[in-house]
Amino acid sequence: MLAVLVPVIIHLFNFQRYKKVYFSNVRFLKDIEQKTSSFRRLRDYLLLLLRILVIAFLVLAFARPYIPSSLSSSIGKQQVVSIYIDNSYSMEAVSSEGRLLDEAKRRAREIVAAHDINTRFQLLSNDFEGKHQRLLYREDFLNALDEIEISPLNRNLIQIINQQDQILSAEQNVSKLFYIISDFQNNIQAGKSIHLGKDAEVRLVQLKANAQANVSVDSVWFTSPVHKAGETERLVIQLRNNSDKQAENVPYKLTIGGVQKAIGSLSIAERSTARDTLVFSGLSYGWKKGELSLKDYPITFDDKFYFSFFAERQMNILEIDESGTNRYLNAIYQSDPFFHLIHTPAGNIDYSSLGTYPLIILNSLTDVSEGLSQQLSLYVKNGGSLMVFPSLDGGLSGLQTLTKSVRADQPLEIVNQELKVTKINLQHRIFKDVFEKVPRNLNLPFARKFVRYSNQSRSVKQEILGFSGGGSFLSEYRYGKGKVYLSAVPLNEESGNLVRHSLFVPLMFQSAFLSIRDTRLYYTVGKDQFLESSKITLSPNQTLVLKRKGFEAIPDLRQSETLSRVFISDQVKEAGVYDLMKGNQLLASYAFNNSGTESDLSYLSPTQIKSSISDAKVEVFTPGKEVISDAIKAVNKGVQLWKLCLILALVCLALEILVIRLYKPRKIETTV
Repeated sequence: MLAVLVPVIIHLFNFQRYKKVYFSNVRFLKDIEQKTSSFRRLRDYLLLLLRILVIAFLVLAFARPYIPSSLSSSIGKQQVVSIYIDNSYSMEAVSSEGRLLDEAKRRAREIVAAHDINTRFQLLSNDFEGKHQRLLYREDFLNALDEIEISPLNRNLIQIINQQDQILSAEQNVSKLFYIISDFQNNIQAGKSIHLGKDAEVRLVQLKANAQANVSVDSVWFTSPVHKAGETERLVIQLRNNSDKQAENVPYKLTIGGVQKAIGSLSIAERSTARDTLVFSGLSYGWKKGELSLKDYPITFDDKFYFSFFAERQMNILEIDESGTNRYLNAIYQSDPFFHLIHTPAGNIDYSSLGTYPLIILNSLTDVSEGLSQQLSLYVKNGGSLMVFPSLDGGLSGLQTLTKSVRADQPLEIVNQELKVTKINLQHRIFKDVFEKVPRNLNLPFARKFVRYSNQSRSVKQEILGFSGGGSFLSEYRYGKGKVYLSAVPLNEESGNLVRHSLFVPLMFQSAFLSIRDTRLYYTVGKDQFLESSKITLSPNQTLVLKRKGFEAIPDLRQSETLSRVFISDQVKEAGVYDLMKGNQLLASYAFNNSGTESDLSYLSPTQIKSSISDAKVEVFTPGKEVISDAIKAVNKGVQLWKLCLILALVCLALEILVIRLYKPRKIETTV
């Protein structure tokens, strides 16, 4: 700053030479001299000030002054930086800068450029891959950045920040920074605030996509869990409009096994859903792969929805009794070739095969052993359906053992009295679609000899048919994943007229249909970690393989009492239908779909984003077309003022030139 003395010295010692002009009389110039001298002094002071400022601002520019950042408390420390790139499906949307994923990569490069050459970086995406668990220097980071592509997975803020913190926690005595580059859809919120601590620094870079409409497949389901080969099927589809504008006549197409089964279109109001029921037939026996597709541009990542199901050829029902097959049961189930009634004596039961039967009918057993009760209890607990018709010839001890094991009402006594059924639960699923119109005086069955129960069960109970005095004629009890139907009368005409009544047919048919385990039509990529299957047995050298179009994975198999669980972990990363193979044998087909949360293109505001993280130092960047390197540097090192100082020096120099050229005394004419 001593250079400021140079203009001061020049102005104090003005060595300008004056030219002498001789006048015969100067009396008339006195007033002009006074005015000219005052004008010149003012101009000299202005020039002195401007020259001092020019030198001062030049000195400050080379000194590189800055205003320290209120966010960064780690200036001077070595930095490690974690940068998360959102590569979910929503990042396929476009903005004025192009595809959001490409813009996110460009913003990541700008962030890298804003940090020192010795800074180490960690790259993170939704895949949480092992190769992203290490720190990289600038060049390696930029190479890894180019490899990131769109992924079906999505993460919330808690998962992202926890993953970043876990990797950087091993570094000691360094400055740690967390960057999250995303469009910040509403689904990125974790539902609760994130607490990181006052020393944590988080920078959130929000990219904004152009407003676009989007329709997606919300879900599909069948009206019946039973799928018969050759029969008519009814599939309900539900489409969702994720925009604030009504969608008109959105076309869709249903294919089963690559064969088109139905087409149509739906109009959907803004931010709502619409349903349609598709009817098709002509299915053969075995596993079926379904696909529902839309035509909805420009957002297409959620326009296909996959599902799978099994078309049954026949249903096996096990009857356990002591006196041979019951003729009424035999007559009922022989009327429909879909049902296959298998009889086994009480003393010759294969306990290992019980889980293969959707429905087991226990018919008039005078004695139920403790072992049989335990096996049937386990069968029901794991999802089986048990229908019990009591025996009135012996005691009730065996029935008491069974009902106690499944937590149903206890039998108290055998009643010899004719009693009519007066209550029917028409809301129960067993009567669904049975009556076209319920008559006012519905004819109901009666009992002559029956078992009276305690009405003190410890499980969820639904009475299907009941007596007028409050007793139960037929009730359903939920136990574990399965259910128990408990009748007060056996299957004979001496105890009542149930076997001859018109309700007997729908009771037995519907209970059989409802006992079929409703397998899942589809799973979610990245969310579901295991698949359920019927019992799978492998030889010592055999393995299961999950495959689809060149993709193969070997899942882990774990057994339960009646089911097998196939653990896939995170091996499935793409939507589609996958085949589970044992050698060359197809065991099952499983459909996977992407999470529907990405379809809703609604975004958080900067205030909402910032409020999701508590205690930590948080900065939100919403860049447009400008680069964010300068903003990052300002946060890292404070606001740099050297450019401003240089500009002010040039401004002062320009003003000096203007003063010299334009600030001149006026010419005054005098007469001598």
